[in-house]
Amino acid sequence: MTHPADLDVLIPTKDRAAALAVTLSGLAAQTVAGFRVVISDQSDVPVERDALVSTAVRILDHRDRPVELLRHVPPYGLAEQRQFLLERAERRFVLYLDDDVWLEPTAVEVLLTAIGELGCGFVGFALHGLSHRHDVRPHELRSYEEWTSEVRPERVRRGSPAWQRHTLHNASNPLHLAERAGTGRDWWPYKVAWIGGCVLYDRERLVECGGFEFWRSVPAAHAGEDVVAELRVMERYGGAGLLPSRAYHLELPTTVEDRSAECYDYVLGTS
Repeated sequence: MTHPADLDVLIPTKDRAAALAVTLSGLAAQTVAGFRVVISDQSDVPVERDALVSTAVRILDHRDRPVELLRHVPPYGLAEQRQFLLERAERRFVLYLDDDVWLEPTAVEVLLTAIGELGCGFVGFALHGLSHRHDVRPHELRSYEEWTSEVRPERVRRGSPAWQRHTLHNASNPLHLAERAGTGRDWWPYKVAWIGGCVLYDRERLVECGGFEFWRSVPAAHAGEDVVAELRVMERYGGAGLLPSRAYHLELPTTVEDRSAECYDYVLGTS
């Protein structure tokens, strides 16, 4: 794939300059060009002051991947930051990428190819945690099921059988799933509850399903905003995970320490 990507990569970041530089370096090495990178920075010390981040931004610009680095303070929570990014997106597809994820060079190309062929609302890569690569958990892989026909809309809610798919993405389970199910295909889709860290949406469909506008109805200290957005899109347009995953978690300590307020409970709890 050599044509410019009709894609905005949206990265929320806070106090992770070194990790962000690694993430940006992975984007600079992608096999597709022409996509735009939009960063929402809520760090105490602006990331633009970091030499590693500044260098990575210059490399991206040089390689036809322009970067828009936006200072967005004060913070009003994760969902608001994601909505802020969505409102600045312009292109057909948006890739929400966490600031602590390294992508293989073909990752963006595969994501764009897959969503084009599958025609669903989102696709994504679950993140590898390679410190767990020898920790095989067969009991957490039992809910694995491939999409063998077209990806169809699904209603997934807490307590349903499909909800149990969330264990597929623990530790290094994506690696073990790919090793177990691999058949020489370049990629294949499977059914998910949700995906964290690397999700490509059809932008218009995400907006139609409300995006992250629900940020006003949840406490500022919240978690699980991506779960709500994905479940809404999946219910209307379907969604899929892709194997083998080409996304790797840098395995830094979480910046979301307070998870007492789950967005699901405030937005979908009675639906």
